[in-house]
Amino acid sequence: MKAAVYNSTGLAREVLKIKDEPKPIPQKNEVLIALRASGINPADVKRRAGWRNPEMPHPKIIPHCDGAGEVVAVGKDVKDRKVGDRVWVWNAQGGYDGPGRAFGTAAEFIAIDRMQTAILHEKLNFLEGACLGVPAMTAHHAVFADGAIEGQTVLVQGGGGVVAHFAIQFASSSGARVLATAGSEQRLSHALGAGANTVFDRYDPNLSALILDATNGKGVDRVIELEFGGNLLTDMSVLRAGGVIAAYSSTQVPAPVFPYYKIAAKGGTIRIIQSFGFSDCIRRKAINAIDQLCAENGLVVPIGEVYPLDQISQAHDDVEAQKTIGNIVLEI
Repeated sequence: MKAAVYNSTGLAREVLKIKDEPKPIPQKNEVLIALRASGINPADVKRRAGWRNPEMPHPKIIPHCDGAGEVVAVGKDVKDRKVGDRVWVWNAQGGYDGPGRAFGTAAEFIAIDRMQTAILHEKLNFLEGACLGVPAMTAHHAVFADGAIEGQTVLVQGGGGVVAHFAIQFASSSGARVLATAGSEQRLSHALGAGANTVFDRYDPNLSALILDATNGKGVDRVIELEFGGNLLTDMSVLRAGGVIAAYSSTQVPAPVFPYYKIAAKGGTIRIIQSFGFSDCIRRKAINAIDQLCAENGLVVPIGEVYPLDQISQAHDDVEAQKTIGNIVLEI
């Protein structure tokens, strides 16, 4: 089979190669999937680049955690998947807390535990299905981990982003008032299109005052945060007493200083969201919510750019540049 591989971390154009690799054979509890699309997340390009850890956990790696395709064979003891099923895949490379798997979704085939697959809703195509594993599941848990949100006010920071687009849809469809921030007119429009009620310029020096004014001084019940360290002071200033900051990234400030008493004065909660370690229960709730929104014609999966497998280096560069609005996907 054709696959993208790397044997050392580094720049995409220097380490990523397209090679012929052995077609995997499904083992016990595994399914063999003919992949049609491979989603690319920031975590994927960070691993390939050696961000915070240049050491290779395996001698050879096929990148990417998320994908979608068709089941073409099943291993022993697999009873809830069959040949012909359209499925989407998550955690094909595992998390950050160990070596994980060596072989991800940037290939023509993958053999993976059936528990890391879900039936792809008939209203979604393979490109869209390849964008659900990390982004949609992260967004769902960030929005709902601390209970129902109907009637609450949710602030989604970086509302033009991939995870944020799902978070806005989940929150809006569940009866919350959604405020968001965005860094450009295009991303502002993107957030409004997802269902945000109001979108603010994230670079406005009066951002905190604008958000408080929009809530009549009461503040927001929850913050969905992509840059925890960089936005922490703003988030705390607009958080309502007893509110929650659910953060799924802190790339710009990876070791933030935490002003304990400012958040303690509000009795606030800091929740760190890491999708690689989600329990089966958390994933099942996200899958059900995705399917429900699909059934109601309410789920939009924006595809920003589509590349063939042999242009994976360019795709990685685009993810790192953070200029594309929407998901970047390989079509296989």
